[in-house]
Amino acid sequence: MDFLQTLFTTQSIASTVIFLCLAAFLGVLIGKVKIAKIKLGIAGVLFSGLLITHLGAPIDEHVLHFVQEFGLILFVYSIGIDMGPRFLSSFKKDGLTLNMLAAGIVLGGFAIAYLIYRFSDLPSSVVVGILSGAVTNTPSLGAAQSVLAEQGVSSAETGMAYAMAYPFGVIGIIFTMLLVRLFFRIKVDKEVKEYNEALGGGDTQLQNVEITVTNSNLIGQDIDHIIHIMDSELAVSRIRRKNGREVIASGSEVLQEGDILFGVSSEKMIKNLEIKIGKVQVLDKVEVSGPLAAINVLVTKHNIAGKTIEQIGIYRRYPANITRIYRNAIKILPTLHTTLELGDTVKIVGQKDVLEDVRQELGDSIKELAKPNISSTFLGIFLGVILGSIPIFLPGLPAPAKLGLAGGPLLVAILLGYKGRIGKINFYMTPGANLFMRELGIILFLSCVGLLSGGKFVETIMNGGVQWMLYGMLITFIPIMLASIIGRLLKMNYLKICGCIAGSMTDPPALEFANGLAPVQAQSTAYATVYPLTMFLRVLLAQIFVLITL
Repeated sequence: MDFLQTLFTTQSIASTVIFLCLAAFLGVLIGKVKIAKIKLGIAGVLFSGLLITHLGAPIDEHVLHFVQEFGLILFVYSIGIDMGPRFLSSFKKDGLTLNMLAAGIVLGGFAIAYLIYRFSDLPSSVVVGILSGAVTNTPSLGAAQSVLAEQGVSSAETGMAYAMAYPFGVIGIIFTMLLVRLFFRIKVDKEVKEYNEALGGGDTQLQNVEITVTNSNLIGQDIDHIIHIMDSELAVSRIRRKNGREVIASGSEVLQEGDILFGVSSEKMIKNLEIKIGKVQVLDKVEVSGPLAAINVLVTKHNIAGKTIEQIGIYRRYPANITRIYRNAIKILPTLHTTLELGDTVKIVGQKDVLEDVRQELGDSIKELAKPNISSTFLGIFLGVILGSIPIFLPGLPAPAKLGLAGGPLLVAILLGYKGRIGKINFYMTPGANLFMRELGIILFLSCVGLLSGGKFVETIMNGGVQWMLYGMLITFIPIMLASIIGRLLKMNYLKICGCIAGSMTDPPALEFANGLAPVQAQSTAYATVYPLTMFLRVLLAQIFVLITL
């Protein structure tokens, strides 16, 4: 058994890997422990690593530095690929407001950190660690440590500062959500109802309708005209002519006297339909027969994800219409501006002879969602590392900035995720593979940060570490509280605000808490909307902070 003693007490690659795996295993278990309904989540890995090294585990720092950087690359690349398809669309409509609030939170935290540096005796390496931990953003920590290493400055204290600021980073976000709810006397049920009404979904809201056209102004108009004037009120599927023959409501089809329209609408829009079109009858069940049929299709084509129904143009190119969208157990009324996502199920009503073509265009392949794409992943990472290594000369900085091993792969992944394909090379990553890569990357990174920082962790707490925690609280609380108040004054839905501030801090535990407030997608959608821009800004600003304060 002497080999075991040697393995656990002598520094080597094997012992380093063993303690790395031990930190990951214990950390995941720690992250699942709930205290007052709050979990540390993946950050538990950081604290298990700190504990293991504090107890004297022998580690090879060179091995850990490599694993740390590679884990960071895997993490940010998977995030970019996932967010790429909806990166540009996230700036449309209320997405612009959400991103402006999130950018304000990022810049606010940066400004507070800079003031702390200017009016305290803390070194830049410590303050940037506090900043990264207070906003619970791991890639910004990695970016800052990379710049510090390039400038010949030790980043050991950076990881410790991150660990000390991180807990309140999580708790502070949740505390802000509760405080805003109390201050504005928000009723979550009311917010859920308003969100569902705005979305046009909800099991009790969507109705099959039959509308007898009595508005003489519509006679002679084509369906494309109807679609544009009734876009948010009616998803029209087919027309029954006066002689009983049914045809698909394609864009060029012209309304005739005595026509009956069939489609889907929401309860609150029925009166509007009667005023604008004619007599409305709500149908409990609709049967499509004859030359027409209805099918459900799973969206699995990467080039469809992130595009609107108008951009896809099914209704223009086929005698077929999308009448419903099923997303995470929610029914959504499709409009021209509704975006389809991978994994959506859409109901298509159309002529039987074209439905197979529509199915092929949208994908409808579970195997496609499950198939990994390894070679293009390494090509994307290769391009990301090259981009991250290019020096960027900015006025006022003493040294050129770089996107680094966090920013480079992130930006490339967003672009590749948005583009989807270059020539014959497909960059789509299956959700399962993406999640595995993301979890593996962040676990490796945080395990290494903990193992590299744990040697002096307790000593640091006893000699000023509590002050670091207090500074972290200021960076966490002030920006998100101000943004939450501004968002509420702008009449923004409370659930969207919760998702926005969780996304602006790139904090999964906070999102998990926000999702627990109500069983709707408002929180996750807002989180995903601000996440790409926030991640990019935090990685870039962490590097700028180091360069302007060294």
